[in-house]
Amino acid sequence: MAEAIAFDIATELIIKLSSLALSQIGLWWNLKDDLDDLKRTVSTIKAVLLDAEEKSATNNLVKVWLEELKDVLYDADDLIDDFSTETLWKDLMGENKLTKEGKKLRTLLHFPKARYYLSDETWDSIIVNCRCLRVLEMNFLYFTTIPRSIYKLKHLRYLDFSKNRGLRSLPESICKIQNLQALKLDWCDGLEELPNKIERLVNLTHLACHGCCRLTHTPRGIGKLMSLETLSMFVVDKDRSHGGADLSELSGLNNLRGELEITNLGFVKNAKEKFKAANLKEKQHLRSLVLQWGSFLAWGDDNHDEERSLEDLQPHPNLKELGVRGWRGDAKFPNWFSLLTNLVHIAISGNFKQLPSFAQLPYLKQLKISYCTELEYMDDNSPKGSQGKPESFFPSLKHLWLWNWNCSNMKSWWRTTEAIGYDTNEDDTTVMGTSTVSFPCLSSLKVRNCPLTSMPLYPSLDDELELVNTSSRPLKQTTKMNMNAKTPSSSTSSISLSKLKSFRVDNIEGLDTHMLDECLQHLTGLKSLTIEDCKEVDLEGMQWEALKNLSFLRIRSIPLLESLPLGLQHLTNLQELSLFYLPNLASLPDEMRCLTNLKYLNMKETPQLKERCREDIGADWHKIAHIPNIQL
Repeated sequence: MAEAIAFDIATELIIKLSSLALSQIGLWWNLKDDLDDLKRTVSTIKAVLLDAEEKSATNNLVKVWLEELKDVLYDADDLIDDFSTETLWKDLMGENKLTKEGKKLRTLLHFPKARYYLSDETWDSIIVNCRCLRVLEMNFLYFTTIPRSIYKLKHLRYLDFSKNRGLRSLPESICKIQNLQALKLDWCDGLEELPNKIERLVNLTHLACHGCCRLTHTPRGIGKLMSLETLSMFVVDKDRSHGGADLSELSGLNNLRGELEITNLGFVKNAKEKFKAANLKEKQHLRSLVLQWGSFLAWGDDNHDEERSLEDLQPHPNLKELGVRGWRGDAKFPNWFSLLTNLVHIAISGNFKQLPSFAQLPYLKQLKISYCTELEYMDDNSPKGSQGKPESFFPSLKHLWLWNWNCSNMKSWWRTTEAIGYDTNEDDTTVMGTSTVSFPCLSSLKVRNCPLTSMPLYPSLDDELELVNTSSRPLKQTTKMNMNAKTPSSSTSSISLSKLKSFRVDNIEGLDTHMLDECLQHLTGLKSLTIEDCKEVDLEGMQWEALKNLSFLRIRSIPLLESLPLGLQHLTNLQELSLFYLPNLASLPDEMRCLTNLKYLNMKETPQLKERCREDIGADWHKIAHIPNIQL
């Protein structure tokens, strides 16, 4: 099959290399001989492919060669396309060509791969010669200003300046383009302000400015654009020095859909009144709402209304994604949260001491809790109904992130742990069979800076597990969990964590070499492993046979490590090995030569190895000489 695909690619490549257009491009760039050589080479490959088709059925080496050749041909085909695109763009920007073709142009798109530097002369040429443009897409360029004369492109409907990070402002004259329906400014993260007369763009339907983090305010009059369906950001004027829009201007914009992020809410005066005036509960088409109070360096004014004003930012129940960032008012969540049963993504940060129960949300797939430094627990009660029967518990949750900064208060998922069958002895890792609460379909879990000695278990993880500065107890319980209590199957797929692909442990309380070794025996599907800052781990005597699929291994800041374990020889698929900040690592084992697939060896702050691994003359050089890329 690979030979057929490669044959087709080669045929297509020869057609492109034979084209008159590419021949002309070769002359312009003085590359005609190189392109002719490439054409002859591909023609030869095509002829060889006919013979390879017969041999591949019996020769595995030919099969491998065909797969590699297919990738090379794909790369060559992409390179020719990129080369042609950039050349044709520069040709179009030439004065004569643009003058001739510009009058007929309705659409002018720039492809980011070209990375063309847009000069003032080019801008002038576009505006003078392309007066009939309906669509102008100029993203990922390097201009810092837009000429005032852009208003002369009066037929524009769609204008895209996304990812122009040097752009600071837009000319006021852009508001004269009366037919403009879409203005895209996503990720113009240097943009400080929008045109003050934006209300004149009466036909504007889409104002996309996601990622424009330096915007100082949303211009007054935005509420008059009743056709708006997209408004990515609404920025409250922090000190009211820019004449920015009031939150009440959102009141009538009930056709908004997609995402809406409202920033600097901590600076709103008369918050209760203003928040209610935003009329968020009538915006039934919104998919995503982010309520942001301010940065961690500028939280906003001490507003006595703030404690009760979050209740007045009630969104419509149709909402799918909710973010609350930097909240510093009332420690409790608003009552309206119980109405948001359609939520799929939730991201929360702020001064909350208590959160509502998320466990029964039927569609919730992603939950991120970060920088809730006052939070003591995630849920008030165990997942049991009034009759003692288990309630639904995160039936759809795939991704859970608990990233708290200095969150020493959060030691348990539940306010009381006795109700769920955990022994109060923290050293006891006995699993309580089917009575133990676990996430039914969690795929990835990240826990940082949360003690969390008690939490739901996570045997179903099949993507990523990252544990940083937290307790080892839930990990112990998960690895010992008897999956067969829930399924009659005893296959490998039923073993706890057997499908996990990426595992990182960093400064884990109670984690020693024995426990880590016991845990790794379950991780037969693991591809990436990082072990960092584990004071009680030395890797001595660990078994590595189960990690046949491991391709990436990083060992960092393990002070007890004096030699790499001999079991590393079993990591036959390992491609990258990183050894960082290992002051006592004295030598490399002879078994390093067994790692025949190792392509990258990175060593940093391993002083005893630096001399031993010097090329050709170091005592350990012969053990690693087969590795193509070595960084010391």
